[in-house]
Amino acid sequence: MPKQIGALTLYSVDDLHDQLGLSKMTIRAYLRKGKIRGRKLGVKWYVTEEALRNYFAEPSTGNQQKPSPPKNYRYVVKGVNDLVSEQDECDTIDETIRCIENQAIISLFQVAVIDKKNDEVVELIKARDFLERHQRP
Repeated sequence: MPKQIGALTLYSVDDLHDQLGLSKMTIRAYLRKGKIRGRKLGVKWYVTEEALRNYFAEPSTGNQQKPSPPKNYRYVVKGVNDLVSEQDECDTIDETIRCIENQAIISLFQVAVIDKKNDEVVELIKARDFLERHQRP
């Protein structure tokens, strides 16, 4: 349940996870990167209704396909918890898609998009979301 403080409604990561269906890890990554504006109080993140409205008001690409990232990325398909220890490294989006499609339970995997220049994780995305973003119709 969101916290109500006077006229201010605050949503926790758990609230956003329940309502939006995004993984908690993805929500926290959006908060750290500033994709969603939020504040950390103690050890918990909180997001206002206004911040959510701003996030969803950003211009979208509609049905246009997102451009492919530059070639300086590598992709690591890995399990989301300790039960799945598999990890595959891929150099292309197509190779990553094939790797994900070979998994028995896609929801147990995520893709780390890593900048080859500095080995920094640029994005951590659920495998299913990666497929939706990059598969051709």
